[in-house]
Amino acid sequence: MKDHNIDACIRILKREVRRWQEPIVGVVAKASRRDPFQILISTVLSLRTKDQTTAEASARLFRLATTPEAMLKVPRRTIERAIYPVGFYRTKARHIHAICRDLLTRYGGRVPDTIEELLTLKGVGRKTANLVVTLGFRKPGICVDIHVHRISNRWGYIRTKTPEQSEQALRRKLPRRYWMIYNDLLVPFGQNVCTPVSPRCSQCRLARYCERVGVVKSR
Repeated sequence: MKDHNIDACIRILKREVRRWQEPIVGVVAKASRRDPFQILISTVLSLRTKDQTTAEASARLFRLATTPEAMLKVPRRTIERAIYPVGFYRTKARHIHAICRDLLTRYGGRVPDTIEELLTLKGVGRKTANLVVTLGFRKPGICVDIHVHRISNRWGYIRTKTPEQSEQALRRKLPRRYWMIYNDLLVPFGQNVCTPVSPRCSQCRLARYCERVGVVKSR
């Protein structure tokens, strides 16, 4: 992809994304009026879990508690039952309690607003930290999940081996005005068109900009 074409790609994706379901964490952000705690917990639940499962589990969990103090009072077994069948639900239940304890003891019950501080919380990686910063605090960040990593490399826009490398490459190259929306655009695009295996290249409005790096078979 030629550098100047990122503008065209973003314009096209902004139109295309209206046809697809919004990523679950964005839905939680709007429903909770951008409550950083609910965004943080729903993002933890979403890891390695389908959006529909995350949505249902988040709804059940937040009926029990919506603050760190209240959540810590919910027995871990009850949290496990509420969030099942999200991936690694037992581990995530432990992480949720650990996060709540840390928020109460170290941050006065408030979710920190920096990536560096968020990364000190149990079970929080760079993807989660960036989502909380962008969705919860409206601060610049680039959330790189597997879709963002795969598609950015498939386009030829960056050339990296891991999502962590992709985040740093995008921070250097992607215009800052696109940082906060990049994940919201590429996730549904990756779920519906630019799929991991056999992407729908014949239906893709971005095909003329894409170098198709690593694409062996497409539809």
